[in-house]
Amino acid sequence: MGSHPGRMSKGSEGPEKSARFSTQGLRWVLSYLRPHRGVFIPSIVALTLTAGLSLAFPWFMKELFGGSVEDLRKGVDGAEVLARANRTILLLLAVLAVQAVIGFFRVQGFIRSGEAALNDLRRDVFGHLLRLPVPFFQEHRAGALSNRVAADLGIVRETLITTLPQAMRQVVILAGSLVVIFIMSWKLSLAMLGSVPLVVLAVAIAGRKVRGHAKAAQDALAESGTVIEESVQGIADVKAFTNEGFEAQRYDGALESFFRVTLRGAFARASFLAFVIFVMFGTIGAVAWLGVRMMVAGNLSETEFTGFVLFSVFVGASLGSMPEMVSQFQAMTGATERLREVMGETPENEGGEAIGDLSGALSFEQVGFRYPSRPDQRVLEGVDFAIAAGSRVALVGPSGAGKSTVFSLILGFHRPESGRVCFDGRDAATLDLRSLRKGIAVVPQEVMLFGGSILENIEYGRPGASTEEVREAARQANAHEFIEALPEGYATTVGPRGVKLSGGQRQRIAIARAILADPRILLLDEATSALDTESERLVNEALERLMQGRTSLVIAHRLSTVRHADRLLVFNHGKLVESGTHEELMEERGTYRLLAETQLA
Repeated sequence: MGSHPGRMSKGSEGPEKSARFSTQGLRWVLSYLRPHRGVFIPSIVALTLTAGLSLAFPWFMKELFGGSVEDLRKGVDGAEVLARANRTILLLLAVLAVQAVIGFFRVQGFIRSGEAALNDLRRDVFGHLLRLPVPFFQEHRAGALSNRVAADLGIVRETLITTLPQAMRQVVILAGSLVVIFIMSWKLSLAMLGSVPLVVLAVAIAGRKVRGHAKAAQDALAESGTVIEESVQGIADVKAFTNEGFEAQRYDGALESFFRVTLRGAFARASFLAFVIFVMFGTIGAVAWLGVRMMVAGNLSETEFTGFVLFSVFVGASLGSMPEMVSQFQAMTGATERLREVMGETPENEGGEAIGDLSGALSFEQVGFRYPSRPDQRVLEGVDFAIAAGSRVALVGPSGAGKSTVFSLILGFHRPESGRVCFDGRDAATLDLRSLRKGIAVVPQEVMLFGGSILENIEYGRPGASTEEVREAARQANAHEFIEALPEGYATTVGPRGVKLSGGQRQRIAIARAILADPRILLLDEATSALDTESERLVNEALERLMQGRTSLVIAHRLSTVRHADRLLVFNHGKLVESGTHEELMEERGTYRLLAETQLA
């Protein structure tokens, strides 16, 4: 389901463009029903049948009331009138029974095909999100993005499961009712339909406003959801700074914004609905008055007049339901616009050459880089180095010197503005990112664990690994002992982001995950900076095992942890200013020696 038509960027100004986009958005959603047309099309047929059969009710009511009155006025025997009424009601009940049975399967079919199509859409949206580059997520707040996508998918679901079948049903009823009333009295029909152009014009004008308000309301609701998500994620900081009141006020402000937008939308929808009700049912009343005059003049029979009134009520009810359905379709248009904006974002380069097994050789060739959000600030400039497979290299330098950016470029989170990043002599820009990252593992400073069990978090390094392989990785990471001491062992849940574990425990689980991944290149970002002495000893022992035979790059501010590296790369202001062993750099009396002496002092 990855190549659906109709992706579209922002912008849909003007009525013509808005209408065109609305159609494209609906077509885009309906395209997800194609694989399920074996269920969806029979459901449409069933819907058409039940909608047509629903017209039997006013038809038989016409015969029951109007026909009976007309027979009695003509002097037909009362017993004959009752017998005819009995036959009519039995036929009506039979038709209603058939309609109920078909309706049962129709509802099931629509829900089954609609939910299946929505699951395909959800998979596509989430799968596409996962393939988007890291800068996209740096530019969008995670809470706003997830809440907006969830809200938009909710609108699409409501439209597809409820509004679309209802709209199709009302169209069939409207068309059938119009045919019948024209047969009964074309004069009265033309008089009644005189109001339709006014309603159509109102739909065109109000529809655009409703769509705009619906989109703004969804954005405001997503913003309120973001406040909840950020507050819950940072609850420790919220409480530490006693900012519960501030966060409640921030949420209240988001809700107020949502409420104001909703009220504006409610005013537009209510005004539209009130106008339609007044025009349509006022017209029906006027037409009924005109029909009475025609009946008195002998131009219309009681049966025809009764049938015309009943079918006119069906016409009015169908047209009266249109504003709400149009509003829902307009809301769906706004929702699909945002979803298609996400789907229109360019994913990461995954179509390059598969690199296979990395040897671990890595080089930067005159690499320059600026973050897209800060184009006037060069982060790296002319960085040039080569690292042999299996060697251990430390990246040192003051904060903001560009060390973490080097890691981001190695992982392919960003592309160099100039120069090349090469693996085994091949330009990373020509390689498939997924195959490349399979050969790289990261142990970050702040370990992010998922909210499942310890076993699942370690297995994340290589999904599908056996329980024994997970346990062996934990042993090598000095994590097995503390895990077994827990009441539930490897089944222990770590809590959101691993909050139930200490920093040292989270680090060792991250190391076990990296060991299980068995990478050729290992990136360690201040892995022991925030640990106590005993935890640091256990983590360092685990890191020593992990780095054996692998190309290892280590970022560390504490120079005592990297002095035994095969080579040190010293960064300052985005440039590689020194390179060598600890002893060589101490003799040069440059940046590295200054950093070392500052720490000793």
